[in-house]
Amino acid sequence: MEKKVFTVVIERDEEGWLVADVPELQGCHTQAKSMDQLIERVKEVIELCLEDLEEEKEEIPKSSFVGIQRIEV
Repeated sequence: MEKKVFTVVIERDEEGWLVADVPELQGCHTQAKSMDQLIERVKEVIELCLEDLEEEKEEIPKSSFVGIQRIEV
């Protein structure tokens, strides 16, 4: 199986949890208290999301990460 590389956006919420989102895969996100645990969980959730895409016979989106911008209003 060919290895794929995904961009993961990581934030810390108000309660101190680390929250990870994989923008290339809709609905692909997880959270954990430590970075080590978060990385382990994000790998698991990516695998699950890819399995779902395979079952649905959809193609993995060909998007690419551009950047993150913080905007104050």
